[in-house]
Amino acid sequence: MRVLLLAASILATGAALANERAPIGTGVSASDRTNTAERPIRFAATAPAGGVLVVPMAGASDLSHVPAVLRDSVARAVATADFKAAPDKTLSLYDSGGYDRVVLIGVPQGRLGAAALADFGGRAAQETRGNPRPVAIVAGNLSAAVADPAAHVAMGATLGQYRFDRLKSGVTAPASQPLTIVAGAGEATYARELAGIAQGARMARDLSTLPSNAKTPDSFVETVRAQFAGVPNVRITVLEEAQMRQLNMGSILSVSAGSRHPARMMIVEYSGAGNAAPLALIGKGITFDSGGISLKPGANMGDMKGDMAGAAAVMGGALAAAKRGAKANIVAIAALAENMPGGNASRPGDVVRTMNGQTIEIISTDAEGRMVLADANQYAIERYKPAAIVNIATLTGAVSTALGDDYAGLFARDEALATRVQSAAAHSGEAVWRLPLHPSYAKDMESPIADIANGTTKSGPGAGRGAHFIGFLTPQPTPWAHIDMAGVDGADESLPTMPKGARGFGVRLFDALVREYEK
Repeated sequence: MRVLLLAASILATGAALANERAPIGTGVSASDRTNTAERPIRFAATAPAGGVLVVPMAGASDLSHVPAVLRDSVARAVATADFKAAPDKTLSLYDSGGYDRVVLIGVPQGRLGAAALADFGGRAAQETRGNPRPVAIVAGNLSAAVADPAAHVAMGATLGQYRFDRLKSGVTAPASQPLTIVAGAGEATYARELAGIAQGARMARDLSTLPSNAKTPDSFVETVRAQFAGVPNVRITVLEEAQMRQLNMGSILSVSAGSRHPARMMIVEYSGAGNAAPLALIGKGITFDSGGISLKPGANMGDMKGDMAGAAAVMGGALAAAKRGAKANIVAIAALAENMPGGNASRPGDVVRTMNGQTIEIISTDAEGRMVLADANQYAIERYKPAAIVNIATLTGAVSTALGDDYAGLFARDEALATRVQSAAAHSGEAVWRLPLHPSYAKDMESPIADIANGTTKSGPGAGRGAHFIGFLTPQPTPWAHIDMAGVDGADESLPTMPKGARGFGVRLFDALVREYEK
């Protein structure tokens, strides 16, 4: 009898171990379906007849982009509606000049930058997305501060028409009538320089929107790997937990300890500049964040499916740069884990050792993003000796309290790197606001038993303290910056290039930052 009981116990234990990290059979997966088709982008020198025509206006009196056949009717409609053509405002005319609908969209006066051009294209796509007829956007001869402005309008239109409907039953694609960019030039620039940015942003949005039962560290890896398939000069490496243990990555492993889904560290290397030191882009990839033992409140916890938006941003940015053949070297690292409570989960009060040998006292298991970044940064420094490291993470709710959903928080200990990130943000339209790394944060994060604590029970500057923690564990003299994107990762309302939901924030910023390193 004792033998039978022992055998049953062994079998039960073996089954539990075998199933400990098995996938959840819910019938939903990352590759289950695809989103319904978007309008194909076309370029033409003249607007096709019929359908919907979208026209930019830089003020109520600006009829320079309105076709001659429409100028009288547009002028009357503008006067009747008292339309000021303020940026992003719209006015529609119906059955006019041979078109089913004419949409007037206000744009800023003066020379338009890349972000303003993309916003015009995005708003045009959103205004016309439900119309089954062909759409044409007038984009030729726009006053612009960049070459080939129509290409940027096309990229904005691509971003603006994004949808995520792959998990809805019975959804059929709308008629795939083309979206035509009316301009004499720009098609080659769009295809060569900008289409990859749109692809990277769509990937980031898809990943952030997927529910966490369809998005584990492993499925994140496979989704990204598929997007990079066939892209030249790319090498992908994935560290599994056994390799992380050999490298003494106790910090990231402490986060994944309570989950059935093992941690992964995905490294994408793009080589476009010989032996030059690479730019390291490193993102937090928590595929679901329950808070662990320091459990989050139930309200809105479902939003934590997007706690890997930083990892999606670095992968999307690297994809954009690689697709256009950037003359730079890039290392993009996604530090991937799921933060769950469980019998093996880390506890408040535990002490863990990082890859660089320093110890961390865990004050809160819900301060996990900084933990995964600490080991990822050290790995990048030892393995690649980067020219600079830029972290991005949905790190703290405190940053959204400070900056709302208009800016990501930027922390940096290197002025030249900070300037480059700020320039990239301004060019891309993905705004950042620099915040301080005050010396007092070091005292706030002191631990009586370890080199540093991962948090504090005191109220105060949570975003700055989180940034200090990462910087403390990122050895000097490597130039380092951190972007806290917790306030800008999702949109409650549609923006011109960002429909409601996951924004894919950071992809355009990182592509622009890589361009800074190509100069």
